[in-house]
Formats: sequence, structure tokens, C-alpha cells
Amino acid sequence: MPSVLWETLTAARDLGRLHDIASILVRYGFSDMVRRLGMASALERAGKMLHWQEAGELARLEPPARVRRALEEMGPTFIKLGQILATRMDLFSPEWIAEFEKLQDRAPSVPFVQIRQQLLEDLGTVPEEVFAELVPEPLAAASIAQVHSARLRGGENVIVKVRRPGIRPIVEADLRLLLRLAKIVEAESPEMFRFRPREVVRQFTLSLRRELDLAAECRNAERIAHNFSLHDEIVIPKVYWTWTGERMNVQETISGIPGRDLTAVGQAGLNRKILAQRGVQAVLKMILVDGFFHADPHQGNIFYLPENRIAIIDFGMVGRLSVDRRSQVVDLLHGMVEREADRVVEVLLDWAGEAKIDLDSLKLEIDGLVDQYHGVPLKELNISTILTDLTTLLRDYHLILPPDLTLLIKSLITLEGMGRQLDPEFDMVTEFSPFLRRALQARYAPDALVKRGWQAVVDGLDILTGLPQDLRQLLRSARSGRLQVHVDVTRLQDFGDQLDCATSRLTMGVVIAALIIGSAIVMTVERGPVLFGLPLFGLLGFISAAVAGIWLLISIRRSGRNF
Repeated sequence: MPSVLWETLTAARDLGRLHDIASILVRYGFSDMVRRLGMASALERAGKMLHWQEAGELARLEPPARVRRALEEMGPTFIKLGQILATRMDLFSPEWIAEFEKLQDRAPSVPFVQIRQQLLEDLGTVPEEVFAELVPEPLAAASIAQVHSARLRGGENVIVKVRRPGIRPIVEADLRLLLRLAKIVEAESPEMFRFRPREVVRQFTLSLRRELDLAAECRNAERIAHNFSLHDEIVIPKVYWTWTGERMNVQETISGIPGRDLTAVGQAGLNRKILAQRGVQAVLKMILVDGFFHADPHQGNIFYLPENRIAIIDFGMVGRLSVDRRSQVVDLLHGMVEREADRVVEVLLDWAGEAKIDLDSLKLEIDGLVDQYHGVPLKELNISTILTDLTTLLRDYHLILPPDLTLLIKSLITLEGMGRQLDPEFDMVTEFSPFLRRALQARYAPDALVKRGWQAVVDGLDILTGLPQDLRQLLRSARSGRLQVHVDVTRLQDFGDQLDCATSRLTMGVVIAALIIGSAIVMTVERGPVLFGLPLFGLLGFISAAVAGIWLLISIRRSGRNF
């Protein structure tokens, strides 16, 4: 029951935050959600009242706009959540995605006196000992951190990224609330279960905690810099590890043309076609070759340098693809580009897992989707359109993309848009084709086939050699009566909790009845201590039974059950 789950939120550390979130939801017309989730009753029992009449003009907005504005007001954790949801085209329709994309990670800057105090703690000395110059006014301020321009004592120009003081406790409280909310949604709303809210929250939690660690961003940058060590055309900022830690990092300043300033690109004499080609090839290498890629390659994270070089910054959000997942992505893209419907269907079935789907209907839909691009010249194919059509199809069939692929699709769509802004004749498919061919050739190269064949032999031998022992253990367990079969039925968990609660109340009722009967018997005994002319132990028994009975009635009342 929602109210039972929200009972755990009455801890002092989360109550204030819960009240703030509930108030925002009410103001935006989501009071019914607040009531259904038990948030209102939990707050009212803690003495915190909600103003149910606050919703006005805001409640008349379209639902996507209301949700987006509510997320903005709820703070950094929910802004980040909205930005992640903007990548889930397999879950949300275009109007929702468009609203989520409006969530900008901007925030008022923290007063420099607070930043200076945190720098003093992290550096172990006054900032002036490390920096010859540190500009108090930030270059940018986001929900997690803000950036200041500085110059080291050695003369190097750097940027200093500092985590906002006190942000971690707020984020951790929000993550606890989100997890409990996801559990409630899964338990109470079968139609929402298919969206895997707990899995979405788990992935989001991992991503946000990595982003809170500013040293992790630098580790990501160095890993990508190593992958491009033989590519002089791609520049990754240098990290100054001496002054980098969890709450701050120091990186080389990139002096170049911001990615948004396309006019300056032309004025500087740079070749926009080459820039588009190099940028896309760099990201495709990260995705299809390295399996570790910048997950937010928008124009704000790109700088154009002399000699048509490209600098990439801000590696707080990265994506990871295993070897198997990369192989699936190659198959999917190859099937879409080469119009091989069966290949596309096989990949989607692998991603669908145990989901129940109409296979024949899905194949027919995929065949129609692929066929509509038949005969279209490669340079006229639009990857973003293909991927958008594909995710729309997934949504129609209630198929959920694995979380590691949502960032990938979003990155590819953003990437193609940037390429076409630089070069209106940019052809993403042409750039894709060499990578796909090399990936397929590498998969079926003689050494790769020998390696996979040998691994299959080793795995088979491991299974065969372990089989006698496994059978022996199985028979031993069967003979001794210790053989157990575990059936995991999620919905039985709620039934078990309710049964446990009912049993506890029944036990309490029996104890109360025993107290009453025992106390009545003690009242007939003339010897022993007395109070107000009544036997003391009998009187205490009646008082205890009364208190326990009142507690039991209140517990039943709070659960929403009738007496």
C-alpha cells in the first residue's frame, strides 16, 4: 500500500524535501497523484499541511508542459531526470520529448565566498597559493557545479569546475524519494510496470552519482583522450590531477570557436565540410570501435580550432557499450541502411527479452519501415528520421530499449543535426558505411572466428566437465528432501506483505483479549498492592489493553481499511 511505503519517509532527513515536492506537484495540478501515492497522509501525520487550492493557471497547461515546469522547480535531480527522459523516445511521444528537451541545466551561481571556502578545504591551502588568478564571476553555473576561469602559478590558463556546496545531501534525498516512488508506481499501476520505473531510476541514480564525482569526469576525459592519441584532429582538454578531486577539477582552457557560432567558423577560414566529417567520424569511432562515447555531443560541448581541428569538452555524461551490444548495434544499423528487415527484427527480438509481442505483425511493420527507404539514394537517407521511426514502432509495440541504447540513439540524432548545420549536404549514412563494413569484416576475420570458436569449445568443455558434479548435487538434494524450486512472482510480494500485516494485527488482537481476561481475573484477587482501591496489576493490565486497542484501531484507520 502506498501509505505503508511512505511511512518510511517520516524520517526527519526527508520530510522537508517531501513537503517541497508535494507542494510543487499540487501547484501544478497533480494533487490526485499526491493523494494516491500516500504523500499527503504521510505529511499530515508529521504535522505538515498542504495547500490544496494552490493550483491555478498552471494546472491549465498541457500535461507535458506542466510536468516539465514541475521538474524545473523541483531542482537539479529532477532536471537531470527530465534530461534523461528526453532520450527515451521509446517511452514518450514527440510532444513529451520536445518538452523534456527544454529543460536547461542552468542555475543561479553560488556566491564566491562559499566557493572559496570549499576550495580552501579541497586544496588544503588558500586558492591564491595555487592560482595566480581566479575570476570570481563564473563562466557558467549549472545545477551540479559551476565553472570559473583561472590561471595557474605556472602560467597555464585553466578552468576550475567546483561542485555546488551542499548539493549531495539534496540529491541523495531526491534519489531515495524517486526509488520509493518507482516501487509504488510498479506495485499500484500495472500499466506503468512495462516502463520499468525502478530500472529507469536505478540507471539514473548510477549516472547522477557519477556526475557528482568531478574526478570521474576527468577519468572519462583521459580515457577518451587515450583512444584518440593517434588522431591529432581531435583535442581533449588536459587534466591537472594535482588539484582534481571529487568536489572540484582543473582542466586546460580550450580557446576556440564555440560550436554554436557558425558565422565565426566561416570568418576563420575553416572548412565546414571537413569539420562535419571529422566530428561525426570521431563520435562513430567512440561508439562502434571503442564502446565508450560522449553521451551529450551538443554544440555547447564542441569547439572548432585552427587547421580544422575539433575540441570536445564536458565528459560528465558518457555511454558504454559492451562488445555484444556493439555487435547488435552494427547489425541493426546495417539492416536499416541495407534494407534487410530480418536482421532488424532479430536484433529487436533480442532487446525485447521476454516481452510478449505479435511477432508476425512486428515483422510486417519492420518490413514496411525498411521498404519505404528502398531505392532512396544513400545521401538522401536521414538517420535521425530512421531512428525516430524505429523508436515510434517500439513504443507502439510496448518494447523498451535497453537503457544503454537510449543515450546512443539520442547522440546519433544530435550528431546528424550538428553535421547538417555545418554542411547542408552532409550525408550521415555515407559516414556510417565504412564503420559498419569494418565492423562486419572484423567480426568474420579468420582470427576472430578462431577466437570465438575456441571460446565456444572451452565453454562447452566447462559445461561437460561440471555436469557430473551438478547432477550429483541435484540427486543428493532430492534424496535428502532439500530440493527447492524457486518461483519468483512479483505480485505475490504485495499479497505477502498484506498477509503479514493482517497476521500481526490478529496477533495483537489476541494479546489484547488475553490482557483483558487476565486483568479481570486479577481484579477478583483481594491480596496484593492496590491503587485507587483497585488491584494494581489488574488496573495496569486494563490500561495496557486500552492503549494497545487504541493503537490497533488507529493503525487500521490509517491503512484506509474499514472497521
